[in-house]
Amino acid sequence: MKRVMFVCRKNSCRSQMAEGFAKELGQDKITVKSSGLEASEVNPGAIVVMSEIGIDINKQTSDALSDFQPEDFDVVISLCGCGVNLPKNWLTTEVFQDWELEDPAGKDLGIFRKVRDEIKQKVSQLISSLD
Repeated sequence: MKRVMFVCRKNSCRSQMAEGFAKELGQDKITVKSSGLEASEVNPGAIVVMSEIGIDINKQTSDALSDFQPEDFDVVISLCGCGVNLPKNWLTTEVFQDWELEDPAGKDLGIFRKVRDEIKQKVSQLISSLD
């Protein structure tokens, strides 16, 4: 089973949605965590738009990347273009991708939904590529 880390700036929106999708779509295929360059809180907008499609991320926590060790992961995905800001040892995993998705924080739920749907597509593709 591949071990996947989704990372973003604050681990509040995009990385949280990606973790929720990966847990749902990647059951028995991957293990998954998410983190941020800094920890904050799970954005209420992310919780709302994920619950609209039956995925509950309400109990997920916002964690700092520094709480984890890069050697514990095979795949690292940056969702915000922050890959250039990651410590170098996080860039040497088996798979590293930088998705550069729009930050929905502070925007209306329509933007959250658009980003959510983009994340679902990318997470689905990632899981298929790891099979």
